[in-house]
Amino acid sequence: MSEPTIAQKGPYAVQVEAGKSYHWCACGRSAKQPFCDGSHKGSEFTPVRFEASSSGTVYLCGCKHTGNRPYCDGTHSTL
Repeated sequence: MSEPTIAQKGPYAVQVEAGKSYHWCACGRSAKQPFCDGSHKGSEFTPVRFEASSSGTVYLCGCKHTGNRPYCDGTHSTL
């Protein structure tokens, strides 16, 4: 499996709405980071769908190497 592109070395702080579904970019190529815009087409990557359990700010992984997809777990500090 190839490595994802590092979109940024740090999390994206985004506002989410409870009950709404989102698609986090796993490949790192999306122009609409941290969300998927379909740039993964033709690769082995697929976006990660998640539903917000509550409204508020979440921190989504920007380096695409997190062990807690789609959320930042600090892995960017080791890259």
